[in-house]
Amino acid sequence: MILPGLILVLIYSYGPMFGLLIAFEKYVPAKGMMGSKWVGLDNFRYVIEMPESAQIIWNTVLIAIMKIIAGLIAPIITALLLNEVRKEVFKRGVQTVVYLPHFLSWIILGGILIDILSPTNGIVNQLLGWFGIKPIFFLGSNTWFRYVLVITDVWKEFGFNTIVYLAALTSISPTLYEAAIVDGAGRWKQTLHVTLPGMASIIVLLVTLSLGNVLNAGFDQVFNLYSPQVYETGDVIDTFVYRIGLVDAQYGVATAVGVFRSVVSLFSISLSYYLAYRFANYRIF
Repeated sequence: MILPGLILVLIYSYGPMFGLLIAFEKYVPAKGMMGSKWVGLDNFRYVIEMPESAQIIWNTVLIAIMKIIAGLIAPIITALLLNEVRKEVFKRGVQTVVYLPHFLSWIILGGILIDILSPTNGIVNQLLGWFGIKPIFFLGSNTWFRYVLVITDVWKEFGFNTIVYLAALTSISPTLYEAAIVDGAGRWKQTLHVTLPGMASIIVLLVTLSLGNVLNAGFDQVFNLYSPQVYETGDVIDTFVYRIGLVDAQYGVATAVGVFRSVVSLFSISLSYYLAYRFANYRIF
């Protein structure tokens, strides 16, 4: 029964791993992997000695951490606020609205964001103009670009995590709230001493699992929004691999960067899995 699935995994998951050999070759497509010149670790040395390598790694880690923090706070606050709503129709309506962006691709959202953030006729700069603020080129400014990435990523994904936290809230026993009310606790005290402790395990689980994405700043989003003007603050490992591999045709160097990223990601995922097991008792096996 599992033979077809096993064959598919071997073909599509393990078969492409032979392509990692390109990281150790001066790869020429016409000669193939077996005919290209073997260069050992030269591609890795080339990447390390590139002047922009440190900046790209810094951009990737910083943007990913900012997304993890913002992506943690926004859905928790939204779930707590929705938990206080007693009108089910309104509550479910808000859940649906905040969840919808999750289904839109960054290609569509990129076009929308380019229009609404335009410095000439974008609605955001028109609103800022009413308060006397000069137009801001959000997608062309190294000062603003990282914040745009974080805010738009949170806007797209916080609805999904909000539903996860709302599900966690349903598991809290009502008797705990009743006991808190008997002790004289108001809504704020109930939130601090009943609701948040009840959500603690799912919060720890999602945070620790998100650590595995510390080198994944989101290729689709960055690729659809960035430009050469913001390479200094917005260029990440994935977009760098795309440019150096497909645009500049340095396949060996691009694969070396991908191998480095995969090794670090494997370490961070292993660490996050251990932390999830240690603090949230989360286990796959």
